[in-house]
Amino acid sequence: MAEEPLLPQHQRHLSSDGSQSNRTSQVAIVGTNTCPIESLDYEIIENDLFKQDWRSGGGGGEILQYVFMKWILCFLVGVSVGLLGFFTNLAVENIAGLKFVVTSNMMFVRRFYMAFSVFCSSNLVLTLSAASITAFVAPEAAGSGIPEVKAFLNGVDAPSIFSLRTLIVKIVGSILVVSSSLNIGKAGPMVHSGSCIAAILSQGGSKKRRVNCKYLEVFKNDRDRRDLVTCGSAAGIAAAFRAPVGGLLFAFEEMASWWRSALLWRAFFTTAVVTIVLRALIDVCLRGECGLFGKGGLIMFDVSSANITYHIWDVPPVILLGVVGGLLGSIYNLLLNKTLRIYASINKKGVRYQILLACFISFLTSCLLFGLPWAATCRPCPSDTLEPCPTIGRSGNYKKFQCPPGYYNDLASLFFNTCDDAIKNLFSKGTDSEFHHSSMFIFFATCFFLSIFSYGIVAPVGLFVPLIVTGAAYGRLVGMYLGSISTLNHGLFAVLGSASLLGGSMRSAVSLCVIVLELTNNLLLLPLVMLVLLISKSVADLFDGNIYDLIMTSKGFPYLETGAEPYLSKLAVSDVVSGPLQFFHGIEKVGNIVHVLTTTKHNGFPIIDEPPGSSSPVLFGLILRSHLITLLKQKAFLKTQSSSEALLQLSADNLSIMGDQIQEMEFSSEELEMFIDLHPFANTSPYTVVETMSLAKALMLFREVGLRHLLVIPKFPRGVPVVGILTRHDFMPEHILNLHPWLEQSNQRRLRFRLCKFS
Repeated sequence: MAEEPLLPQHQRHLSSDGSQSNRTSQVAIVGTNTCPIESLDYEIIENDLFKQDWRSGGGGGEILQYVFMKWILCFLVGVSVGLLGFFTNLAVENIAGLKFVVTSNMMFVRRFYMAFSVFCSSNLVLTLSAASITAFVAPEAAGSGIPEVKAFLNGVDAPSIFSLRTLIVKIVGSILVVSSSLNIGKAGPMVHSGSCIAAILSQGGSKKRRVNCKYLEVFKNDRDRRDLVTCGSAAGIAAAFRAPVGGLLFAFEEMASWWRSALLWRAFFTTAVVTIVLRALIDVCLRGECGLFGKGGLIMFDVSSANITYHIWDVPPVILLGVVGGLLGSIYNLLLNKTLRIYASINKKGVRYQILLACFISFLTSCLLFGLPWAATCRPCPSDTLEPCPTIGRSGNYKKFQCPPGYYNDLASLFFNTCDDAIKNLFSKGTDSEFHHSSMFIFFATCFFLSIFSYGIVAPVGLFVPLIVTGAAYGRLVGMYLGSISTLNHGLFAVLGSASLLGGSMRSAVSLCVIVLELTNNLLLLPLVMLVLLISKSVADLFDGNIYDLIMTSKGFPYLETGAEPYLSKLAVSDVVSGPLQFFHGIEKVGNIVHVLTTTKHNGFPIIDEPPGSSSPVLFGLILRSHLITLLKQKAFLKTQSSSEALLQLSADNLSIMGDQIQEMEFSSEELEMFIDLHPFANTSPYTVVETMSLAKALMLFREVGLRHLLVIPKFPRGVPVVGILTRHDFMPEHILNLHPWLEQSNQRRLRFRLCKFS
């Protein structure tokens, strides 16, 4: 249910002078599905129930149990995500490996047309299966899921983004679509899957499925769920790349909007558990007990060497690599954003068009991957290689393809592999003469555009691995031309190229630096990786934002940035507050509450009291829609306004359980004439700001505290204790520009840039 602006839906309201309604869109695209969005409640509710709750200071045993269960949940998330990461990679490597083995065997006996038919049809079936289950079962599972998780950690919730159905489709769909040779990755879906696992565990099961754990009921609140989802997102990156510290830093640099030292420790513990689980399972595979999985799948590209050295004259090529990587990253973001807009218009036409688009991209990819290697010339096998040449089968640096014995096809060695194996080939040392310039350029251009065209299809697809493989091709291409003036080998240029394109597109310099180092298992590269990331990020920041922020904006998520835009300082809170305003009295008639909840979709209502002898009403507190629905469901009614009978005993945990809808409830005419005493359940200390406060200052308070509602009170008493309520939608640029069109003609270029980029 979406939050609506405060519109006049009931006969009793407080109005704000000159206020206008917030008419900004309160829906967003989740996956490929347009959904209403909600804000999350991170504020601690202080009322009579809270004073009796163990969290308010008493109950040492309960607090110890609460902390212990947090660590247990983090352990369970780590184990679950570690197992998921291993078996996902195991499935991908074996499915894709079987496809490549069959195709290569047909190529070996020179049955080229049959090989293409098998390759293309298998890719098409895998893509069709992934697209179908995503479109029909869980459209929320489409895409990487990182923008949705990032928006959630900022305080934006949407239906079904962490449901069990979404998790299952995310896992199965990711395995199928990654195995289909599309130029997409599994890191993003792994982040979403880890977040789903964390969210499901934090809720103790499913109320809909009647699976519930009473010991976890204490975690059924937005604050604890947010913290565990943060740990789940960190575990996802750790499982995708075997990069525990990189995953931790990525969660806090890119994903989380709030963090503290206690959460940092729990996230670190979670990623450590993931790494231990993966290490134990990989040992099994190293003994040859994982089929075609072998040593591949979980990315770990060992480019370490005791004799890696670089000198001052190696710095200019690295700087050039960073500058061009920043430009390429910015261009990549621009083209991807335009492509997603086109795909969004196609997706609106229905599921049939979504699936047809996915199948078309699959067929196009198969044709390019199978056809382009024919343009490459066969190269003689090197005499000093440690690997078999040519390679017959799934992986290896030297693919035979159509070449005669003793020769290999360098372009097929990249195209006819999984992305993981292609990256391993590009990162490998001692292979400076393995690839031709033209082959590397074709591979780079193909990966660059295929990754853009593949991302928006209705399937669980990621961007991380495509950017790594595209950047590796770009870096190796630069190394081919500048290698003569540098002591760096082409494999190291490929590593730095990946870092530069990642920095130019994603902009998470610190976490990306650590992820690249953990991928390559070489700390000697640290200075060069830091340099290339700093340069590429700085160059790309001159043109646009990072890719996940652009996707979030295009999807319509009302994300609140860390800092306030300069134009917000020119406006006061009263310039944007919406009205008229719904409110309730401290003791309210049941019929009035039901009417307001039925005819509006507001989620917060001020409680107004009129003390005896006072000439004007006063603000008592704020009550949430979910709490009102709980009171109505429990029939906590009074026969008269002055009745003194005891209310039904409720706890703070009862009020935290949500999910019921007012439309599902029925009341007799006698019950509608009864009353509810709202005083014990209202938040008696809601955050308030005076109407003359600058909008920039109000935004900082709203975001840093993690509010859902911010009450605006008058500067001088004038008969109304509340002027209005601010929600996150009131801070959105489109709402502000609608209220104050003069800002559009002002010199606030940044505001216009944000508004017009995705119109």
